[in-house]
Amino acid sequence: MLAAGLNPHLAGFNHAPALVEHQVIRWLAELMDFPAGASGLFVTGGSMANVLGVAVARHAALHGIGYDIRQHGFQPRSGLAKPPVLVCYGSSETHGWARKAVELLGLGNRALRQIPVGADYRMDLEQLAQAVAEDRSAGALPCCVIGTAGTVNTGATDDLDALADFCRSERIWFHVDGAFGALLKLSENLRTIVRGLERADSVAFDLHKWGYLPFECACILVRDAELHRAAFATSASYLAETARGVIAGGLPFADRGIDLTRGFKALKVWLSFQAHGIDAYSTLIEQNVAQARYLTELVEGHPDMELVAPTALNIVCFRYAPPDLAKSDLNRVNEEILLRLQEGGIAVPSATTLAGRFALRCANVNHRSRRADFETLVEAVGRIGREVTGRLQHDTHALEESVDHVENQARHR
Repeated sequence: MLAAGLNPHLAGFNHAPALVEHQVIRWLAELMDFPAGASGLFVTGGSMANVLGVAVARHAALHGIGYDIRQHGFQPRSGLAKPPVLVCYGSSETHGWARKAVELLGLGNRALRQIPVGADYRMDLEQLAQAVAEDRSAGALPCCVIGTAGTVNTGATDDLDALADFCRSERIWFHVDGAFGALLKLSENLRTIVRGLERADSVAFDLHKWGYLPFECACILVRDAELHRAAFATSASYLAETARGVIAGGLPFADRGIDLTRGFKALKVWLSFQAHGIDAYSTLIEQNVAQARYLTELVEGHPDMELVAPTALNIVCFRYAPPDLAKSDLNRVNEEILLRLQEGGIAVPSATTLAGRFALRCANVNHRSRRADFETLVEAVGRIGREVTGRLQHDTHALEESVDHVENQARHR
């Protein structure tokens, strides 16, 4: 209500709320172990934050070879050599925003190299190195490597420290999609999972995920403030800075992204940090992860269920899979279980498919969730699973009897 009532513009320091955003960005940079001079911006969500990070990476890669992408684009005038083909690298588990980013930024979706993952759903570093070497040999210019802190499918986190080492040795921009996983930095007990994130050139994360705040609230941090500004800054007479008055101090936020007008997203972060403190976030994040591990134990201890992927953080992918159910029926049975869970108001897990296996996906980011909720979920999956398979077996038996009847009639004609 306060943010809506103030209704500030947020492009620059001509409104006091901009100073709040500036302070909150300083706090977040410190929490992520970024340098004090890092630049940042609040945006709508993780997708936009990530797109901005790759936009800075594109600018940096081409600036490094003396090409001004902002002036010439990818269709320079005659007489000016075209820039090399840019390539971005992410794992096969990288979120779908990455494809949108390379398309929007003019690279084309063929510029996104999806590196295979291992059994732990983390990027295969050897295959990354091979892909980069192949692209360099073909004359392409590596633009950025996208590491993920908490993949959307399974919650897996790439080896960010190793990726940082690789990017430094190869002189490639290192971007981290930390939509929810980056906030593990707030937990003293879990932050080692994202070790190396602090070495990234840019990192994107959502405060409306593990910040437990309402939509919309995401942030992009960029280590090199000058490169961040160079990728977006523009000039116009109506935006001219003055030495005095309400526009004194310039429009720094307008020079860090696409939007000129933005809402007061930083206020809810400021208020929440002031009211609860970082320790409260640490407790809740650790609680979510512990509850996911508890759900994992319940699944592993159930004779008719199995995990579909390792539980890395707060996401559990599992399915109903009794030993007497044909493998060919597993996907459709679990699809029906999911729908009945949702339609019955029992629980609202989402779904994903991993290696051809349909999975019930439980992503726990609720500060109110309790162990009993997961016990209820497992009990319901088992009960609904028995109902669905019982009906399936009945229908299959009826079909077999019908086929036998038709065949018998045919033989006696």
